[in-house]
Amino acid sequence: MATDIAPTHDATPATGADGPETSEYVQPTVDVPALTRLLDGRHAEVRNLVRTNLAEYASVLEDAETMSTDDFRDRVRDLVVEMASTGQTGMGFPEEYGGGGDVGASVAAFETLAFGDLSVLVKVGVQFGLFGGAILQLGTKAHHDAYLPDLISGKVMGCFAMTETGHGSNVQALGTVATYDASAEEFVISTPDDASRKDYIGNAARHAELAVVFAQLEIEGTSEGVHAFVVPLRRDGEVLPGIRIEDCGRKLGLNGVDNGRIWFDGVRVPRSALLNQFADVTPDGVYRSPIENPNRRFFTMLGTLVQGRVCVGGGGINAAKVALAIATKYAVRRRQFNATSEDHEELLLDYGIHQRRLFPLLARTYALHFAQEIVAEQLHEVSSRTESPEDGENEHVRRELESRAAGTKAIGTWHATETIQQCREACGGAGYLSVNRFDALKADTDVFTTFEGDNHVLLQLVAKGLLTDYASDFEDMDQFGMVRFVAGLAVDTVLEKTNVHKLIERIKDVLPGGDEWDQEAGLLDPQYQLMMLRFREEHMLGGVARRLKRGIDNDMNPGEVFSRVQDHVIGAARAHVERLVVEAFVDKVGELPDGDQKVALGLLCDLHALSTIENDRAWFMEHGRLTSQRSKAITREINGLLRKIRPLAVDLVDAFGVPPEMLRSPDLVGA
Repeated sequence: MATDIAPTHDATPATGADGPETSEYVQPTVDVPALTRLLDGRHAEVRNLVRTNLAEYASVLEDAETMSTDDFRDRVRDLVVEMASTGQTGMGFPEEYGGGGDVGASVAAFETLAFGDLSVLVKVGVQFGLFGGAILQLGTKAHHDAYLPDLISGKVMGCFAMTETGHGSNVQALGTVATYDASAEEFVISTPDDASRKDYIGNAARHAELAVVFAQLEIEGTSEGVHAFVVPLRRDGEVLPGIRIEDCGRKLGLNGVDNGRIWFDGVRVPRSALLNQFADVTPDGVYRSPIENPNRRFFTMLGTLVQGRVCVGGGGINAAKVALAIATKYAVRRRQFNATSEDHEELLLDYGIHQRRLFPLLARTYALHFAQEIVAEQLHEVSSRTESPEDGENEHVRRELESRAAGTKAIGTWHATETIQQCREACGGAGYLSVNRFDALKADTDVFTTFEGDNHVLLQLVAKGLLTDYASDFEDMDQFGMVRFVAGLAVDTVLEKTNVHKLIERIKDVLPGGDEWDQEAGLLDPQYQLMMLRFREEHMLGGVARRLKRGIDNDMNPGEVFSRVQDHVIGAARAHVERLVVEAFVDKVGELPDGDQKVALGLLCDLHALSTIENDRAWFMEHGRLTSQRSKAITREINGLLRKIRPLAVDLVDAFGVPPEMLRSPDLVGA
């Protein structure tokens, strides 16, 4: 862990607002191709394939503004099929079915596709990630043989029919019912009421021929919980009998994706339609599953679909890169006011406030990129495992992945929303022009904060894992069960784990200063930065545990206890994820050989870490870890870092590798 090693990058104090540049500092230069290779990682070839395709299909950005909704939806569908022919969309599927057999490459391809039109991105995600992923992960060989070749090639389009109008994130409470008819060896799919209609389903309104439908499985009046079924929706373009589909209509964004609502009225599908990786029904109606516990079975089933959450987080981070590239390039061309010269107006990027607006976001984008890299690698490793879902070690690793993916997706997509808005404002009137892409970026990414899991719900999942330490009965607990668990058997363990006094003793072994470690350590010492964030995380987590226990000890209803503590739960989870993000950046910089690249990324890493502390300075001051003098010193340090990053800014955004065609504006290309 980063907290147990020596400083990994230059800890020489930067220039403060009140002092001159230090004589030791030498301005680094950025080797843009080398930095791009570092960011692209082991999947550079895949990412470059996608960049080439994006440049070839650049006209889709204009098509989104000029075509009718139906025509643009068909245009997006056609592009997705064309991309399938290049192999970029099928990289996560087994080779024997025409895929690439590499989940990591699949995530890299999806992330890079986010540089382009996001309707295309989401259409790819629906077809190959959600629909295809459900058949791959929840189905067995018979389903793979029947469906994978055609869906990988784009010959057959499908949709992922999970979400319902009345149930949202509470998937276990879905209302759609699949009743088994043993006499016919068929399942009968029905929508009992409007609250149980499938809603917001991508591909459903116009293009999907098949759907993976999630429904409550009932056998002779007994519910076996939510299971997934392959259900035909259309034949030769016509909706099949017993199925009603409505278009969701115009949306805030992503209007190249045909979202629809689906009702089922006694639709019959054969017994083989059940995706039976984790459960099956015999011809005579006997339910069988290798996972006895129904909650564990349900969460194991959903856990196999974590790739979608990983991809959405990466897509949001890459959309933020596009916004930063546009805003930074604009700011080194646009001048305003004679601030330092009577002859020339000042470049926007030379103003301190402009640097304050953009550079911390740039630093956080780099940090999130490296945090996302870890999640994608963990996903690849878990997907390569062959252990059974019941295997204890595998189960723990899978839970940790789910938690990290949930947290990174939440922080990454919120970051995208903030970054795109700030970049739009930083471009003034130019940012309001569609040609500069901010309208589409804002509208199309807005939903990222709620699909593949509402971000607040996802952070509750993160907190649940932290509080219970991924206990063996983790999946048996809803949020109220978690309250009882933490307030009972686990509270002493949680409080011991988050004992801040013991943490401070550990800190003293790493940082100078004894009891004054938080005042004596250098602000640019990564161990100081990480220890501050770890202190906050563990203090907040321990506080949650104590509040839960106190509520239960006072005989309060567990639901009321959780509601009162919910803000604290979210705060603790966010603190945990923010520490992981900084840690990922520190570790990445520490791996680099000495040289300009390490210095440049070290500047960004320091900026991100100190900005994270500054953004929550009130908490640190309330809890005695930050004096007003130290707080002001952090602000001065940040301002000095901004000036050091200014000469590198264009190179740092160029290193993202956003194809020039995706920037669109002729004023920006080549800036």
